[in-house]
Amino acid sequence: MLAKIISYRKGIEKMKIYNTLSKRKEEFIPLEEGRVKMYVCGPTVYNLIHIGNARPMIVFDTARRYMEYKGYKVNFVSNFTDVDDKIIAKANEEGVTADEISKRYIEECKKDMEGMNVRPATTHPLATEEIEGMVEMIQTLIDKGFAYPVADGTVYFRVKKFKEYGKLSHKNLDDLQSGFRALQVSGEEQKEDPLDFVLWKPRKEGEPAWPSPWCEGRPGWHIECSVMSKKYLGEEIDIHAGGEDLIFPHHENEIAQSECCNGKVFARYWMHNGFLNIDNKKMSKSLGNFFTVREIAEQYDLQVLRFFMLNAHYRSPLNFSRDLMEASKNSLERILNGAERLRFLADGAKKIEISPQEQESLNEAKKIYVSKFEEAMDDDFNTADALAAVFELVKFANTQINEESSKGYVVEVYAILKQLCDVLGLIIEKEKEVLDEDIERLIAERQAARKMKNFAKADEIRDQLTNMGIILEDTREGVKWKRA
Repeated sequence: MLAKIISYRKGIEKMKIYNTLSKRKEEFIPLEEGRVKMYVCGPTVYNLIHIGNARPMIVFDTARRYMEYKGYKVNFVSNFTDVDDKIIAKANEEGVTADEISKRYIEECKKDMEGMNVRPATTHPLATEEIEGMVEMIQTLIDKGFAYPVADGTVYFRVKKFKEYGKLSHKNLDDLQSGFRALQVSGEEQKEDPLDFVLWKPRKEGEPAWPSPWCEGRPGWHIECSVMSKKYLGEEIDIHAGGEDLIFPHHENEIAQSECCNGKVFARYWMHNGFLNIDNKKMSKSLGNFFTVREIAEQYDLQVLRFFMLNAHYRSPLNFSRDLMEASKNSLERILNGAERLRFLADGAKKIEISPQEQESLNEAKKIYVSKFEEAMDDDFNTADALAAVFELVKFANTQINEESSKGYVVEVYAILKQLCDVLGLIIEKEKEVLDEDIERLIAERQAARKMKNFAKADEIRDQLTNMGIILEDTREGVKWKRA
């Protein structure tokens, strides 16, 4: 089915992406034809992820899926920040190591990502495993005159040495200077300039630390992403993405470090998702409106959360409320019911040739609904309009397909619906759970085959069970099994 849709899409317009750097939509032209190098800033792992963390995970996973649908090979890198003040504070609070905290919450984060149907990245680098590269990049910046160490071993980046500083956030250096002067805190007098930011900082009591030429300490936050992006994607990348709260100072500082170190443009396109509010208020623990993904999962299937996130353009501010989640649940149910109806009709449909009228109708469906979907996604990943096209396709299926339709026609329409939903990460066909009685039946058949010395049949059944995620163990007491 995939080949048929792609062959139909010859000559479509190029994809356009809103670039924070230029503040306009630009035609997407990758550095290397057919390949995309994309870096997305991941969470700091000191607790369960909240729904604010979930938004960039979902929207940029969807962008990746659509680029793969378009035929691109996407190298998608998203890190885990596993050394940070918040992680250290949590570790001290619990009386465990920072490493124990980060490893625990990385695993919990992966569970939530799976629940939201967010695909694992091509690479999920950990900051603590890339310290050597950070030390090397900092040393290069010092050697080039863009950074300097001070007496206590702290290393700072010389912001004013990078003439393009502020180009992403569109901030004026003079305005920044006056703002920093008003906010300057004690202990920063060692800086050459208030704007300079930390690349390396000395160890404090109770903190993890690594050796460096300047002192035993740890990296600043900004240098981590620059190094991980360079290692896994190269000195120049196509897309760098994250929440709009990261534009300044994090992404601005990444640009400064990377471009001064490598002498090349760091990222061609910068994508940022809008803020998430709760009942029209900023999410915060103090207001009691702070929700983790795990808490939402107690009340809703996380597919509902994904649908909710995609039902608005990723750059728009998004307001979370119970009413909107209920509306999303009901809307998603319409798609799932439409898909279930098609599966039911396909099971009982006549195995006859697709009629000329059905073929014409099928071609029209592709022309209208697939094209609308692609036009929306090509226009800066407009998932809200893409969902509207999916609903139109469901309505078409509900009105045009019935018990008299040929099996081929029903299956073709279902395949289109499934593929478009797959791009959005919406699961319309969940794998059937393997029942215990089915497993026991297959094991009994395997035992019977072995008694008959039909070992080929026994092996075939064992392979079938393995593919179903069932592990067998032959013991003196008989065959024992467990789920993988």
